[in-house]
Amino acid sequence: MLTGKTIVLGVTGGIAVYKAVELLRLLTKAGATVHVVMTKAATEFVTPLTFQTLSGNPVHTELFNLISEQEIGHISLADRADLFIIAPATANFVGKVACGLADDLLSTTVMATKAPVLFSPAMNVNMYQNPLYKENEERLKRHGYLFVPAVKGMLACGWEGEGKLPAPEVIFEEAVAALTPKSMAGRRVLITAGPTREEIDPIRYISNYSSGKMGYAIAREARLRGAQVTLVTGPTALTLPCGIDVVPVNSAEEMRRAVLERLERTDVVIKAAAVADYRPKVRAAAKVKKGASELVLELEKNPDILAEVGAMKGDRVVVGFAAETHDLIANATKKLTGKNVDMIVANDVSQEGAGFNVDTNIAKLLLRDGTVEELPKMGKDELAGVILDRITTLAEAKGRAK
Repeated sequence: MLTGKTIVLGVTGGIAVYKAVELLRLLTKAGATVHVVMTKAATEFVTPLTFQTLSGNPVHTELFNLISEQEIGHISLADRADLFIIAPATANFVGKVACGLADDLLSTTVMATKAPVLFSPAMNVNMYQNPLYKENEERLKRHGYLFVPAVKGMLACGWEGEGKLPAPEVIFEEAVAALTPKSMAGRRVLITAGPTREEIDPIRYISNYSSGKMGYAIAREARLRGAQVTLVTGPTALTLPCGIDVVPVNSAEEMRRAVLERLERTDVVIKAAAVADYRPKVRAAAKVKKGASELVLELEKNPDILAEVGAMKGDRVVVGFAAETHDLIANATKKLTGKNVDMIVANDVSQEGAGFNVDTNIAKLLLRDGTVEELPKMGKDELAGVILDRITTLAEAKGRAK
């Protein structure tokens, strides 16, 4: 994910320094080359040796040390970086950069770089809410600096409120976003994911094996590419993606309402959810007790959300999914034409590595011009990127046709 990228991780003096160690591990695990710069105060909390061991690179602390005989430290680090992350960023350091001060290695390097700089502030709640700090943050934002907002929680000082450093996974996600080209900037994307549950009674329901992994991967990738993303999700065990408007639903009817309510302000619709085709005609108000040797459920058809969206498509790009166990191309083609969508992502869920609850998929992309693109087995994150590449091409073609 970050292979080939060079990141400078700036660590300033605060109790949250220990979280920067985990952030470093996430960055290196994703393939990034990481150079750590610590302020003198930061070394009071965690030793440079810890960061050096995990990064595999020397930790830089002194302004006047040369990286090599011919390299001036702060200039060399500034030039080689694809991204700077300052985590934790103290109020003092944010104020220093906002005022254009450069009196140590980290501030000097930040001043010298042309790479994006991502601050993740951490401090006492009163400091975080201080108007002077807020002015400094806003000033830096106006100049293009990026910020991960602090979160609410119990702080080391004993106070509770805003000022807590976010989880390393959140900072990592914002770092990936900062390095991802914004090919979908300005687009409003609505994605459905996961299964639906159709209740039989307060305890039992009809559902399917969908994990939601494919839809969540698409939502995450679209957000990284700069889209404004809404994720309408059935019940899953997945962690909710960062920076996305999430709308939780249970039944097909709830999903339908959520989609149609937001359709007007959407440019792209991706229906990756596995929506139950039928629901019980009558939902029992109390638990259905065990009685006779057989129980007959009368089912009625759920609304066809994809067909409704296709009928109101207009200039939107609409993408559907077809999970099949036989006659894949024939069934997917019927769905493509019958529901008036622009692309179908089809997969045979009986194939190993292409079904539910796995991290990979084997997909075929069907377009309205008859094109069938066969893709090899790949991770769902990678497939999400391919799908969004094709959607971007379709959207651009529709824009030219106006």
